[in-house]
Amino acid sequence: MTTIKAAVCHEFGAPLVVQDINLRAPARGEVEVTLAAVAVCHSDISFIDGGWGGTLPAVYGHEAAGYVSAMGEGVDGYEQGDAVLVTLIRSCGACSSCAGGIPTQCGAPYDRDKGPVSMPDGTTLQHGMACGAFAQRVVVDQSQIASIPPNLPMDAASLLSCGVVTGVGAVVNTAQVRPGQNVVVIGAGGVGLNAIQGAAIAGAARIIAIDLLPEKLDVAREFGATDVLLAGDPEPWNALREITSGRMADAVFVTVGAIPAFESAPLLLAPSGNMYIVGLPHSGAMASYEPVMLGALGQGMKGSKMGDVVLARDIPWMIDLYQQGRLKLDELVSARWPLEQINEAIASTRSGTARRNVIVFGKT
Repeated sequence: MTTIKAAVCHEFGAPLVVQDINLRAPARGEVEVTLAAVAVCHSDISFIDGGWGGTLPAVYGHEAAGYVSAMGEGVDGYEQGDAVLVTLIRSCGACSSCAGGIPTQCGAPYDRDKGPVSMPDGTTLQHGMACGAFAQRVVVDQSQIASIPPNLPMDAASLLSCGVVTGVGAVVNTAQVRPGQNVVVIGAGGVGLNAIQGAAIAGAARIIAIDLLPEKLDVAREFGATDVLLAGDPEPWNALREITSGRMADAVFVTVGAIPAFESAPLLLAPSGNMYIVGLPHSGAMASYEPVMLGALGQGMKGSKMGDVVLARDIPWMIDLYQQGRLKLDELVSARWPLEQINEAIASTRSGTARRNVIVFGKT
């Protein structure tokens, strides 16, 4: 058992407490990673706020990168010191979803209350999101890591664990956007900017970003948006119709958790177009639609979890795009914070102005 520093959630909605916790050694099929960086994702904040339930105390954090520092029996393909990213995608490789190439929907159960972390007195500490990466080290299943080049900056690399694959993957994997199609991305935050990048990589004809903040729309253009609309327009579909010469959007990606965004998205669709649920509201939040319009126009809606990413397939080509200068990673990092200032980083993320705040670690 090792003692490490972690940011622990003791009460929903309250500041995290940076304290000592216990981390056991990796069991069979598990890997210990000493972290160099972990980003603050809005999903972490939803858990911290109690929006998706769970038991407390808990350690959240899931968008991370670091170096393999120990391995349990049966781990192949890695050596101590290897640079890796760490994700929440825990896949068994044998269930119907994994066998069907959708490891993000793995059906194997995992009890997060019986994970590798515990409180100093030995009592239960939830292994939040099967990762617990707001900590100096993590122990995760080997399916949750992927190799990265040793010269890839760790703060940028951590973003590949969630924000990048979620946004790019939603466009490329879930929606399979084709060259010449029109795409709308609602929300120009960390995930939205990556959906915009994904649309540009896919060859979309028009990429329209919608956000509440004008300064975020300026950034959206830097990431590939061809057009921008300020959210709050009472009839955005009219502006979109003009931009697209009446065609509207083949795909609309909602990358925020705001219910009004979900309710307005179908109104932006072309016939046979689809909206994709990428950002997630709190459990229990409801949206209303007019089914007759969706049915009559052959439109649909579909969820996209973690961009339907397959780590071994998607991480190498995304890294290659980055190395070619075709995928922005460094530009996504808004600020770097020590673990002791994680609550300030969370507050900055809540403000909506940050692309991604990243917690960086010194040597442990």
